Amino acid sequence: MKTLKYLFFIVLSFTLSNCSSSDNPSSGGNPGGGSDDDGSSPPTSTWSIPVNDVKDGGTGKDGIPSIENPDFMTASSVNFLSDNDLVVGIKNGDIIKAYPHYVLDWHEIVNDDVDGLKTTISYCPLTGTAFAWKSKANNTFSTFGVSGLLYNANLILYDRETDSNWSQILQKSVNGELINDAAEKLTVIETNWKTWKDSFPNSLVLTANTGFNKPYGDYPYGAYKTDHNFFLFVPSPINPALPNKQRVFSILDNGESKVYQFSDFIGGNAIRDSFLGTEYLVVGDENLIVAFKMNNGTSNLNFIYDYEDSEIFFSDNEGNKWNMFGNAIEGPRLGQKLNSAQSVTSMWFAMAAFFPDPLIYTE
Repeated sequence: MKTLKYLFFIVLSFTLSNCSSSDNPSSGGNPGGGSDDDGSSPPTSTWSIPVNDVKDGGTGKDGIPSIENPDFMTASSVNFLSDNDLVVGIKNGDIIKAYPHYVLDWHEIVNDDVDGLKTTISYCPLTGTAFAWKSKANNTFSTFGVSGLLYNANLILYDRETDSNWSQILQKSVNGELINDAAEKLTVIETNWKTWKDSFPNSLVLTANTGFNKPYGDYPYGAYKTDHNFFLFVPSPINPALPNKQRVFSILDNGESKVYQFSDFIGGNAIRDSFLGTEYLVVGDENLIVAFKMNNGTSNLNFIYDYEDSEIFFSDNEGNKWNMFGNAIEGPRLGQKLNSAQSVTSMWFAMAAFFPDPLIYTE
């Protein structure tokens, strides 16, 4: 009965959304939705992914409005987030910003400037994935919008320079003039609000002052995050190795993935691991996991989890203190930066669908 209630809410929201103008800031339509396998496929043209698996989400292009003029406040002024609310964080130069799920659930894309770097932050609430890349298409500045299409339940963006479609998880164009062009990726962190504000008390935080009338703070998809069998769009393949909606951390490399469970990091842990011939440091706790590529200059270091409600997240046997972005903020290597791994936090089913048979780390 509860699932039917949520489905009714989603269908009703779509009806209201589709009756209003998608570019009217006062419209309060619900993002996502549509029916399961009844979603129509996009117009036939050249796609690098199976076109029959590309579904119409029901909102239309820009029916979920991206944020073009984001408004921020300092972390110390934020009163609308609880400690366990999730945020997506980015750092460029001296500028540190956080984008709460509280807002992203309803907009999915923020086109921003981070210390002079034109940046597109994207978050897909149906797969739990957040990425950032340079706001460029065809080597030209471009903002990105929500196409209204989904692949394996995951967001497809489009660029406003060429109207090409981009897969969020694959981080490349999958249709249009720029097909197979890769996005220029940037590092993002996803963690809970308490960890973020304690680590970066001077961070800027995206506010709900978007110009749109949305019920910010209400999750748009009912039981979706917790009901492992509830899908609006069924992905393929489904892998039963873990519960579908379990939140996991994954290293991505050459079309393959290795998955780490948060349960292996409760209380803090630092793991040295290898994947496809590359050595990694994977460090975290129950709220945050990050990964870095080791090289000849760092492979001899012994790292330990060292977080105590400050910017320091881990340390090493040389006495260096590192933050979650891999910046040495104390010690003899002050100013150095570890090489970030290509990684993402997501729901398990998304990794299993995009990277079939991913490896699962076991101690």
